[in-house]
Amino acid sequence: MKQLGFALALLSVVSICSAQTASEWKPAETNVWGAEYPRVDPTGRVEIRIKAPDAAKARVNFWSGPKIDMEKQADGFWTVITPPLVPGLHYYTVIVDGAEFADPGSHAFFGGGKHASAVEVPEAGADYYAIKDVPHGQVREVWYSSKATGTWRHALVYLPPDYDTQTKTRYPVLYLQHGGGEDETGWIRQGRANFILDNLIAEGKAKPMIVVMAYGYARRAGEPVASPAGSPAPGTPDARQRAMRDMASAFQADMTDALIPFIDSTFRTVADRDHRAMAGLSMGGFQTFQITLNRLDLFSHIGGFSGAGTLGGGALDPKTDYNGAFADANAFAKKVRLLWLGVGTAEPERMREGIRGLHKALTDAGIVHVYFESQGTDHEWQTWRRNLHDFAPRLFR
Repeated sequence: MKQLGFALALLSVVSICSAQTASEWKPAETNVWGAEYPRVDPTGRVEIRIKAPDAAKARVNFWSGPKIDMEKQADGFWTVITPPLVPGLHYYTVIVDGAEFADPGSHAFFGGGKHASAVEVPEAGADYYAIKDVPHGQVREVWYSSKATGTWRHALVYLPPDYDTQTKTRYPVLYLQHGGGEDETGWIRQGRANFILDNLIAEGKAKPMIVVMAYGYARRAGEPVASPAGSPAPGTPDARQRAMRDMASAFQADMTDALIPFIDSTFRTVADRDHRAMAGLSMGGFQTFQITLNRLDLFSHIGGFSGAGTLGGGALDPKTDYNGAFADANAFAKKVRLLWLGVGTAEPERMREGIRGLHKALTDAGIVHVYFESQGTDHEWQTWRRNLHDFAPRLFR
């Protein structure tokens, strides 16, 4: 009888512990309405569950994380639990019998040139990008005509909380660019830039500002899509560098000749260089340096988030690169009120060392700038959220 009582007590304890363990798993906030999976536990582990009863193999592919085979369950569902992931938003896809697709339980986010799943792993104690009970700005969609590209172009515009009530107030503008394979929706849907700005403005840490997020891919009007006959194949270094140069030139023309005039004529901006900034992540950081340093008559605040540097990727030559913008440190300091660089400490070595090398070259050249490292984060949105959170309060002071 005592043995039976002990067994029942042990079973009760195991049941309670199992219930407590199960209760630690929460549906990810990036899930579609009502979806239980993917789900996240307090350590950052992610559990994914998909139904594919006729499949022979399933695998999950996190872009900045693990690539893991899933296990088939008796009910026809495939499941996997990842090792703990660092906080932030993680893109992933599911590969079933060789076919790659987005997880139906997750909202789709545009990244890597396609719509993919993503799971948000909360960061303990970090609420600077959360939606709070503070005044909120609005994000509006705009279309503008670009002679440079011969097309209508799309952008998102964040207007600060008091924009519609303070009708005589004019605002500085930050042009904020997405990364490669992403689009103009990234800074809102993945980066939560609007909530970061809402919270900073409510705390009095950042100036109310307009933020413009434009589509960063551009091709000049009449330019063919394919490479001309006899040119290097698209995958060669020469072709890639030429394509980057052409796109950078086209996007610069679009921004300076079409987008900025459209924004200044449509919204209540302070339309001068002292009240105009540009920043971007990865490819957008590269574009930021290419555009701003060649047009210092238009910009006075510059930010590169995990991306900046010369077109060829080589070491910076302060005397000649960017038309000699860095050649005279004193003259540069009089023109540029803020130059900001950021990188995640867990980013790929090539990117990390590239930004650190640029930081050293600027320091050696006597160029005053801010250098920021996001501890423990990869080439991912948590790095860039932290970057914006540090960068925005420094603007327009």
